[in-house]
Amino acid sequence: MTGDVVSTGSTTREQRVIEQRGLYFDELEEGVLYAHRPGRTVTEADNVLFTTLTMNTQALHLDAAWSAGQPFGRRLVNSMFTLATMVGQSVSQLTQGTIIAQLGLTDVSFPHPLYHGDTLYTGTVITGKRLSASRPGQGVVTMEHTGRNQDGTVVALAKRSCLMWTKDAHARQPGAGEGTIPV
Repeated sequence: MTGDVVSTGSTTREQRVIEQRGLYFDELEEGVLYAHRPGRTVTEADNVLFTTLTMNTQALHLDAAWSAGQPFGRRLVNSMFTLATMVGQSVSQLTQGTIIAQLGLTDVSFPHPLYHGDTLYTGTVITGKRLSASRPGQGVVTMEHTGRNQDGTVVALAKRSCLMWTKDAHARQPGAGEGTIPV
């Protein structure tokens, strides 16, 4: 939270400004389900663009005629798009400006396909957290992301670990709070 001086006619006052951010290590609660909204409806354009940008020539993502003859009967959304979107949906609520580094992803699975027109909803449970022994003011947070389609069917799962700031340590960093966009 920062203050900006605001002039309105003959009055000058400091206005409270609340900047959107993720949660600090100290604010994350184990066992809590963080529901990330809004959902993201995936389009054919999303799938084709992501697939071609990443040079993934898998016909299951690009070739409707060929995919029609495969077990699912239609094209599938690229699973890496699903994973990236699932993690991305968590950023504004959990890690925006409070993460130092993503340490890893494990146990990634896609138990059901995501199709064009499906909406992806993600929830995250914090499954563990510990202060770093070697990095004062920082901690390792483990989280489990679950992606579901509009029907509630689980389409993706992933365990993720991140190095996160504690609130006080981040505030003591040189330049903390600088570089924000003026309002």
